[in-house]
Amino acid sequence: MSAPERIPPRGVTTAGPDFADLLARGELTVRGRIQDASNAALYCTVAHEGREAACVYKPVAGERPLWDFPDGTLAQREVAAYAVSEATGWGLVPPTVLRDGPYGEGMCQLWIEASVEDGLLALVDAAEPEPGWKAIGLADVGEGRTALLVHADDERLRRLAVLDAVVNNADRKGGHLLTTDTGHLYGIDHGVTFNAENKLRTLLWGWAGEPLTPDAVEALERLRTALEPAGELTGVLAGLITPAETDATRARVDDLLASGRHPEPGGDWPAIPWPPV
Repeated sequence: MSAPERIPPRGVTTAGPDFADLLARGELTVRGRIQDASNAALYCTVAHEGREAACVYKPVAGERPLWDFPDGTLAQREVAAYAVSEATGWGLVPPTVLRDGPYGEGMCQLWIEASVEDGLLALVDAAEPEPGWKAIGLADVGEGRTALLVHADDERLRRLAVLDAVVNNADRKGGHLLTTDTGHLYGIDHGVTFNAENKLRTLLWGWAGEPLTPDAVEALERLRTALEPAGELTGVLAGLITPAETDATRARVDDLLASGRHPEPGGDWPAIPWPPV
């Protein structure tokens, strides 16, 4: 299915939780297919009671099997990541719901209109990053040359690094970072999250081993309360991931609070996803 010549409406740059109701209840119309997605991802519009928005619909039937995640669970994990993001109070994941659609049950996420230039990642010809940047690692730039891949020392990214540690994100690439013209940062593509085993793979290692900010500690404490056995978030996750995965999420929050520091690469799993961007 090819993308249409014109796809109305445009995505939003600021997304409140009220969009979740629109995504869940609105009429879903497929407009085209996102060609470079690894799983089936359809560009759609959703309309209800005079409101309309653009969104992405990823049907479970279009998910590719993975050796380390149960089949047919990626859509639920995307919704679970949104639920955890909302519980932090940071709003780092666009509104995301699980619903029926033209090709069966799937994940439906609000389309975010991203700025062309976000200035969050860069390649530099230097051994060390300049002030305001954090080193990720050396990247092959061809002809036997390497350059230092860096990310911005940005509080928005730092929050996302904490969220990724909580949800055990196995695929935080540069292309999954969306900055809007209003300056809000969103992370997308959370299908490979919440594994009970440590699988954290991310570009956002710049703060590894550094103390968590007071803001992060407050968010993690909110999560710990929400993840108590009778907590609201625990109830939401019960319909999306396994009890063992919820327990592992709770343990990761406890470990972060106990250490008071950003996690460091474990060494038993590739620390950076490929390709990184």
